[in-house]
This record gives sequence, structure tokens and C-alpha cells, in this order.
Amino acid sequence: MDNRTVSTQPQSEASVSSFLSRVFLWMALGLTVSAAGSFWLLAQPGILMTVVKNPVIFFGLAIAELGLVIWLSMAVMRMSAGMATGIFLLYSFLNGITLCPLFLIYTGGSILNTFVITGGTFFFFALYGFTTRKDLTTMGGLFMMGLIGVILASLVNLFVKSTALEWVITFVAIAVFLGLIAYDTQKLKRIHAMGFQSADDEKRIVILGALTLYLDFINLFIQLLKIFGRRRN
Repeated sequence: MDNRTVSTQPQSEASVSSFLSRVFLWMALGLTVSAAGSFWLLAQPGILMTVVKNPVIFFGLAIAELGLVIWLSMAVMRMSAGMATGIFLLYSFLNGITLCPLFLIYTGGSILNTFVITGGTFFFFALYGFTTRKDLTTMGGLFMMGLIGVILASLVNLFVKSTALEWVITFVAIAVFLGLIAYDTQKLKRIHAMGFQSADDEKRIVILGALTLYLDFINLFIQLLKIFGRRRN
């Protein structure tokens, strides 16, 4: 995102706060749309069973989500703000559908409790990223390396099926996403300080920032659910 902005004029704290507030509001809207997608699918037991039991459909949806994320991340500055917003909301809805099977694994109460815990934790680390004077750029690189390590270890564990390795991956992933929340928040603040060429460019960055923080939130939630979630009997 850094190379898509240009310096215009110094930005006030109120302006930065307004910018980040819009990012967080769009992120929250994305989470709301995801919840709507999950509850919609839960209300359609026939469709739900088809999605869960048919790996072609499930992984097809997952691949579609990945494609939308890559498309939005790489081409956001070449599309209209409205189109970027539509892609983000479509991705959020599809992600809610693919996350719906979690309701078949864990109790609704434990999912809600974990969501609240995730929200509080997210707020704390986002606030740290916003207020700290420490430059987290170097740490951001380490967090991304950690994320790659988590992904590779998770792929290995698909074959190894080690419970011990699964717990190690979970706690490392939590640390990684906590760091990314702070880093991404500070990065957005730094981007805003550089200024934007136009109001539309700012709107596009708001949506891209919302997607980035949405992904941090969802991945942290999934990892915390492994710890705090109560499985159905």
C-alpha cells in the first residue's frame, strides 16, 4: 500500500483518527456481512450440508475468496472505490459461508465468547499500533516470515497430524496475528501521513486497510477458538 500514496500536506491527529475510524467501521461492516453469510447458511440446512460434504464446492468457495483477496490487493488503485467496496463485501459474505461449519463444531456460546475476546484483544493491539512511537516496520517483516512459517507448518501437519505441533502452530499464529494487528494499524497511520492524490484514492485505501485488518481479526479469532471454543458432543 505504501507506494500508492503521495505526500500532500501534514495531517492532523483528528484527520488521522477520522481516517482510521473509517477503516475500522468498514472492517466491522465486513465482519457483520460475514456473520450474515454464516447465519443465512445455517438457516438453509440443505445447502449447508451440500457445502460441508462436497469438497469441490467448499474448496471452490475458498479459491474464489483467495482470488478476490489477491485481485483487490493488487488492483485496488486501478478500480473505482465502489467496485473495491463491492469486492470487499462479496469476499466478506463468502468468508462467512466458509466459516459457517465452525457452528457445527463449536457451541454458539463459545463462539460468541471467543468473538468478544478477539474483539477486546484486537482493540488493545490496534491501539498500541496507533499510539506507539516505536517503528514497527522491521517487526512487520518478522511477522510476515512467521506467517509463512505457520502456513508451511500447517501444511506439514495435514500429513503428520501431530496434536503437539498443532498447539505450537496455534500459539505461534496468535503471536503473529497480534503483531500484524499493531503493525498494520501503524502502517495505515503512516500511509495517511503521506497523503493521497484524491478523495477516491483515500476511499480505496480505506477499503484495502479494512480488508487487511479484517483478515488479521478473522485469523486471530480462528486461532483463539481452538483454545476457548467448546466442541459439541
